[in-house]
Amino acid sequence: MLALAGAAEDPGPQFLREVAARSSEFKAARDHYTYRQTVQFIELDPRGQEVGSYREVRDIIFSPQKQRTEVLVRRPFENLKNLKLTEEDFRDVREVNPFVLTREELPYYQVKFQGSEPMDEIDCFVFRLAPRQTLEGQRLFEGLIWVSAKDRQVVRTEGRPVPQIYRTKGENLFPHFTTIYRPIDGKYWFPVRTLADDTLYFRSGPQKVRLIIRYDDYKRFS
Repeated sequence: MLALAGAAEDPGPQFLREVAARSSEFKAARDHYTYRQTVQFIELDPRGQEVGSYREVRDIIFSPQKQRTEVLVRRPFENLKNLKLTEEDFRDVREVNPFVLTREELPYYQVKFQGSEPMDEIDCFVFRLAPRQTLEGQRLFEGLIWVSAKDRQVVRTEGRPVPQIYRTKGENLFPHFTTIYRPIDGKYWFPVRTLADDTLYFRSGPQKVRLIIRYDDYKRFS
């Protein structure tokens, strides 16, 4: 629940355009940083005990030819019992969990002002995002974003990747997550943690899951 929902005046469309411009800068800047990404996807029983998991560690680095690439630090560990990770799951790890609202992506969303709320002692405006539509093959975000009133940058997101995928032979469902951002080098707010603890309701029955993504050791490449 938002502590001050509705108490602040809507900052208006110009503010959103400034947010999108800053997010576009952020996205371009992050492409010039190396960092380590650790992903853990955990199956839980009804009591919350781990029954299976997938774990991987990747370094996002630059080759001698200055091309950005991903390198597995060690072979992924997997002993999932009930679920299978899909192409969409890994795409969400790359594109949706570390969400940014860029100039290119802003037209995809309906954005509604929700109010204001301090987040980690930072004055923030809160917006609810929902896709206007989802085209075949698109992966988008639906939920809330907290934006620093001063820096015009996203400092927290809460929501889920969409669309959920329903097929005749099965479903591909995605958990509600929270991503926390922190200032790096005193300029850009980069994602540092993504956390999800949710129950996915498959036709075969509910499955509790936990997702943890860590983004560590950001260093600007030069």
